[in-house]
Amino acid sequence: MGYRWDFTFLWQYRGIFVEGVVLSIGYTLGTILLGLILGLVCGLGRLSKHRLIVLPIQAYIELFRCTPLLVQLVWFYYAFPIIINVQIPAPLAATLALTLYVGAFYAEIFRGGIQSIEQGQWDAGRALGMTHTRVLRRIILPQAVKRMIPPFLNQSVTQLKNTSLISTLAVAELLYQGTVVTAATYRPLEVYTLVAIIYFVILFPLTVLTQRLEVRLAVSD
Repeated sequence: MGYRWDFTFLWQYRGIFVEGVVLSIGYTLGTILLGLILGLVCGLGRLSKHRLIVLPIQAYIELFRCTPLLVQLVWFYYAFPIIINVQIPAPLAATLALTLYVGAFYAEIFRGGIQSIEQGQWDAGRALGMTHTRVLRRIILPQAVKRMIPPFLNQSVTQLKNTSLISTLAVAELLYQGTVVTAATYRPLEVYTLVAIIYFVILFPLTVLTQRLEVRLAVSD
């Protein structure tokens, strides 16, 4: 006898799913903002000529880019509190891991964008008597930002998908709420199908918008 699909019961749990979506988007926006600040500082630091500045930043970037986010989440929640002897709440551990993870990618986006600008632009600014900081702020960054936008948007879209992993810490985002509903209804097929559809409805327009923006920026170069 075949399985009988029934999505009608999910309507009574609509409030739970809405709360999950709001929390997922909140974590996404919050960690993107924090990661953007961290990435800018580390990206600029990577351009320093001082090894004492570059090496620690490079170590941080490679550590967080080359280890799975799920491992980082578990480490910050279970292992880090043992080191500092302070219990870390799950929401804080999730925020720390997501921020440090996305910040490492943003740092490389900033560094790559700045280094992609031709050396002649720097030379032209110095020829006008401008300081290094002013050349960076008034000549280099305005050009680099245009090249940074596509990878930045792609990484930001990925960050929304990454928030599903914080369900492992019992943070009540969308996937975790789906697990709660599944435990109450014993209907995992419908519940997780709905969760997947919700993610698709949110992410697909953002992905299409990002792709179109990439094309427009490429044409305008």
